[in-house]
Amino acid sequence: MKEAVLYEKEKENLRCLACAHKCLISKDNTGICGVRKNIDGKLYLLVYGKIAAMHIDPIEKKPIYHFLPETQTFSIGTIGCNLKCSFCQNYNISQFKEFYGDKVIGESVEPKQIVRQAIRHNCKSIAYTYNEPTIFIEFVKDTAKIAKRKGLANIMVTNGYMSTESFNFIKNYIDAMNIDLKSFSEEFYNKICKAKLKPILDTIKKAHKKGIHIEITTLIVPGENDSEEELEAIAKFIASVDKNIPWHISRFFPNYKMENKSITHMDTLNKAYKIGKKYLINVHLGNI
Repeated sequence: MKEAVLYEKEKENLRCLACAHKCLISKDNTGICGVRKNIDGKLYLLVYGKIAAMHIDPIEKKPIYHFLPETQTFSIGTIGCNLKCSFCQNYNISQFKEFYGDKVIGESVEPKQIVRQAIRHNCKSIAYTYNEPTIFIEFVKDTAKIAKRKGLANIMVTNGYMSTESFNFIKNYIDAMNIDLKSFSEEFYNKICKAKLKPILDTIKKAHKKGIHIEITTLIVPGENDSEEELEAIAKFIASVDKNIPWHISRFFPNYKMENKSITHMDTLNKAYKIGKKYLINVHLGNI
């Protein structure tokens, strides 16, 4: 546990600035993510150095295909998330309160230890992934600063629901991002993710403008975001930022609160691929 950087006092409460929710947190409570807590008038990051998932992955698994290809990335994540996606594949750590209550789980690891392990295993980068790295952004930055000095790249696999404050806080230390653009519908984000669309679009634009390598992922959920109109809207938006941004179209498998859904049909994925290729240079199908 460590005091957070991204917050400010607002009368008797604390305003967290880590993500686009900007939760107003009263004493002894956390924000939506469940890991940033008001303790005696200071905001603490409960998962600082508490790693719940740690693996060595091919970078293509993030998925990132056009940055340091065919290399390994040292991947870490904590518990907690700022979204509540009904289809989350890592729900056991992202929605940890359902399983562990207020218990903070994770192995105690310092930033320098993560960097040391990445180098020992011949990884070329560190990926902040599995859950949403924005909610533990102070730990990301402390690790990324050391990694950069040691010649490692830093990758955020993110839902993009960042605040301007958090983006500016981390932007000089991140080399690549895979950003989820889950839908182009405000209704989808409100109903299924408990969030809004605009902050994600803003993050994509800001990351591209900063010169961070970005790739976009869309999970195609049958009956939710698979219409031709929506797929075309996503592809057009990405192209409006840069037609060279890779788009990963990912196949849905029933999970978490959407176990009653069917697997995405290959015809739908092929349709999405054809739409994407009308506007974008690099389109990839995943989970097939």
